Amino acid sequence: MDTKPVPFVPPAPKPRARPASKLATIAIVYRNSLELWAEPAYNEPWILFPGVSSAIVVANDPGLVRHVLVDNAANYRLATGRQLILRPILRDGLLTSEGDVWKRSRKAMAPVFTPRHIQGFAPKMHERTVKFAARYERAEEPADIAKDMTMLTFDILVETLFSGEVAIEPEVFLDHVERLLETMGRMDPLDLLRAPQWLPRITHLRGRRPLAHLRKIVAETIALREKRLRADPGNAPRDFLALLLEAEGPGGLTRAEVEDNLITFFGAGHETTARALGWTIYLLAKAPWERERVEAEIDRVVAREPDPLKWVDAMPFTRAALEEALRLYPPAPAINREPIEDDVYGGFFLPKGAQVFVMPWTIHRNRRLWEEPDAFLPERFHPGNREKIDRYQYLPFGAGARICIGASFAMQEAMIALGVLLSRFRFDAIAATQPWPVQRLTTQPRGGLPMRISRR
Repeated sequence: MDTKPVPFVPPAPKPRARPASKLATIAIVYRNSLELWAEPAYNEPWILFPGVSSAIVVANDPGLVRHVLVDNAANYRLATGRQLILRPILRDGLLTSEGDVWKRSRKAMAPVFTPRHIQGFAPKMHERTVKFAARYERAEEPADIAKDMTMLTFDILVETLFSGEVAIEPEVFLDHVERLLETMGRMDPLDLLRAPQWLPRITHLRGRRPLAHLRKIVAETIALREKRLRADPGNAPRDFLALLLEAEGPGGLTRAEVEDNLITFFGAGHETTARALGWTIYLLAKAPWERERVEAEIDRVVAREPDPLKWVDAMPFTRAALEEALRLYPPAPAINREPIEDDVYGGFFLPKGAQVFVMPWTIHRNRRLWEEPDAFLPERFHPGNREKIDRYQYLPFGAGARICIGASFAMQEAMIALGVLLSRFRFDAIAATQPWPVQRLTTQPRGGLPMRISRR
């Protein structure tokens, strides 16, 4: 008699039995914010409690999430705590700008991320993944899949949005990004205490050199493109970089805003997809019964369909595994807002200046919203089940006007990459595969994802 396998429960911090003290909170947030949250954050629709420097609201209820991010979004700005982390890195990039600056940037980028334009990237996404996968043909030693997926998605980003014209080698660039995330990509204790800005932050001091390198790379990349435009304007590519440069000028973007948006996409544009791919491959390795179903589907589709764009809709089990990985390990684990004025939702009071945490991390694991929320169960997202999930209880790319502009790009990229990689290779966990999720700008696997790779 067939029995259903026991679901795999992947590593994650256990909810605290009681909230941390203010002093402990500072240490935990600096180390790993995912370890901060106590039982109520995983069980209640919303909670309000005093923080270190301002009130904290955790919003788990889908209706409240919609209220904050959509229905009453005009009363919510980007939270002060979030901006203290991100603005020193991204300045007026799309993730950190507000008001007219944000509108100008979003308008300038919109043409690149239309469905037709994104679909046109499919051949390059496929081509770059096939080329990247060749490194695994004779793999004898385990590889760190987390690092490899970062390399792959950066390669795809460069080829699709920048036409391959970037002023640095990928390995060097990604080393800078890694060091930047480890230094400036976390809350500094002084920021948590709202100390005066003139006091030097250790995280900023340590991140100064990698950030300077990244900004130098951006300036050199712009200079390369401008040189090409002067020499051969008729043959210059019409890509993301071209659109940003064309948007520069009176009434449009400033040169600083162009650079800030390039930093944003260089630094974060590949990170979310890389994390989604790494965690998906890891979860499938730890749940071989799910992997078998995904591999069978991929084999069937890839064998009969040469167009990688058509894979995206033809592989529902693969997509379900990817979406479940995004539920368990959302690339952006927290969306932070701050009420401009006092607000009320369903009798719940949100005070002006509170730090409102709309957290995919806790929403995706909330006991009121999900059955077996800590388990890897792709069937939640199978056709017939996916439609039952409330729009505002599943937020891998956010929601509202500030939803990730590259969400469709990322999903298409991830599906094509999984189709190529899993049709050719099998990835297995080894004794050293002991990842622990940590919050930097994204949900990263501390310890990496070392895995054994074999030809299928």
